Amino acid sequence: MQWLLVFVGGGLGAAARHGANRIGLAWFGPDFPWWTMAVNVSGSFLIGLLAGMFGGMDAGQNLRLFLITGILGGYTTFSAFSLDALTLWERGAQWQAGMYILGSVLLSLIAAALGLMFSRLA
Repeated sequence: MQWLLVFVGGGLGAAARHGANRIGLAWFGPDFPWWTMAVNVSGSFLIGLLAGMFGGMDAGQNLRLFLITGILGGYTTFSAFSLDALTLWERGAQWQAGMYILGSVLLSLIAAALGLMFSRLA
């Protein structure tokens, strides 16, 4: 049963990520991977928020697996982040690649910390 929860959640998260990337490409074009960054930062916030909420209640392992491992694991994407950074570098946009790497990592860490902090306010 737990495998099915992760499978379905992962599919939902991956579909949400794909939708966000399609919208981002339509709005901003392929010059900079804004939407991969937005997905990873928002996913980091949600993971921090849920981890903090689950720490203070008996949510059950199945809900954690479905939401955190499944949906948010499928939604966030370190592999796409890595490919985007390398693509920027290969295009000769080393400064943009560096800013993308630094911005993605710092903003994701800050977002996860904020999510955890907000979960503890309730």
